[in-house]
Amino acid sequence: MARKTKAEAAATREALLDAAEDMFMEHGVARTSLEQIARQAGMTRGAVYWHFKNKGDMFRAMLERVHMPFQDLVDEIEALEHDVSSLEAIRLACLQGLERFEQHPRARRVHAILVHRCEFFSDIDPIAMQQEIADECRDSLYQHLLISQQQQMLADDLTPEVATDLLQSMLSGLFHEWIRDPDRFSIYDRGVPLVNQLIGMMHRSTPAARADR
Repeated sequence: MARKTKAEAAATREALLDAAEDMFMEHGVARTSLEQIARQAGMTRGAVYWHFKNKGDMFRAMLERVHMPFQDLVDEIEALEHDVSSLEAIRLACLQGLERFEQHPRARRVHAILVHRCEFFSDIDPIAMQQEIADECRDSLYQHLLISQQQQMLADDLTPEVATDLLQSMLSGLFHEWIRDPDRFSIYDRGVPLVNQLIGMMHRSTPAARADR
């Protein structure tokens, strides 16, 4: 049999991940076997093991396809808005992230699987995976809020640590309420005023603004 090209191998890997996503959503992660995933993709278990070590490896690859590191969102904003402040970059990156969740069904489905359809199983620890994503976001938020303080943009009575906790708690609460039933409301429409209001409250008041109080 002829050896597959890199493009064919990549297409096979994507088809297996598509099948895994479908089966995990339908049956849950623990109750889905690699045999079921292979059949769903119209392939053999050998094809699965060629691309993935085990179900945990496949599950992490499925997550990676939709992963949106907060730092990447900020980098995109700063590449377009060269003079943007760090606090404004945070605001725009948050809105960009909400919009992508809204517009990408795969991101919505995969995170729903992680939160609601994934049990502790073998080398899969959904709580640890969720915490890893949250920690990555928190670390990036903190670094940019620290820069905001150094830029004298952050409110005088607000530390970067507290600002990070406020923003992440709001985003996390919004996300988990939405992911329970994404059709109930638009995470973008509800999130925009919340993000704008909270970032606005974090801004340091100018002398003129303080005089008007």
